[in-house]
Amino acid sequence: MRTTPVKHAVAYIRVSTQQQGKSGLGIEAQGEALMRFADAEGFVISQIFTEVETGKGSDALDKRPQLKAALAAAKELGCPVIVAKLDRLSRDVAFIAGLMAQRVPFIVTELGANADPFMLHIYAALAEQERRMISKRTTDALTAAKARGVKLGSPTTPGILRDRSVAFAESLRALVTPLLDQSFARIATALNEQNVPTANGGRWSATTVRRVILKLELEA
Repeated sequence: MRTTPVKHAVAYIRVSTQQQGKSGLGIEAQGEALMRFADAEGFVISQIFTEVETGKGSDALDKRPQLKAALAAAKELGCPVIVAKLDRLSRDVAFIAGLMAQRVPFIVTELGANADPFMLHIYAALAEQERRMISKRTTDALTAAKARGVKLGSPTTPGILRDRSVAFAESLRALVTPLLDQSFARIATALNEQNVPTANGGRWSATTVRRVILKLELEA
């Protein structure tokens, strides 16, 4: 009796700090999507590699030891690396091209098992273009808010002493609310580009944006 050969696969999950709790991007959600896909397509997940890292920049792969380990494991097993979403690898075309050069097949569950490397390049290019458009829309929204006279907050304003203060959060409500569909990191970048200070007069990070947004949600 002929037995069907086992189709092994390596799973890779990535979250950045500000994305862990967001729907569709968390570790648990990605894991469930990968397991559903593996069951449907007849794959056996041999190893799962999980990374908490932003993974941006030209040296992104060097910042992702778990992705490197996933590539090494896949090469040893002669199997593909499966991810839930393309952006769990990257939205950067050059980075995707570099991964394809590793000669390890990648399968993106949301694109299906038959999406070849050429298609992955196309989708990555579209994602990169979308990222540029989102960045422009975010900057335009901030510019429009400033033109409407929205008060951006100042470390010298009485009663605005800390990022976590209700007063500071409220001073940014009209500015931040239109941007809530963006990641904390993107909002931080846009605020910094517009020279909007934090309550302490410093530069924004994903963490400081998160604090303000959480405060707004708590007070809503």
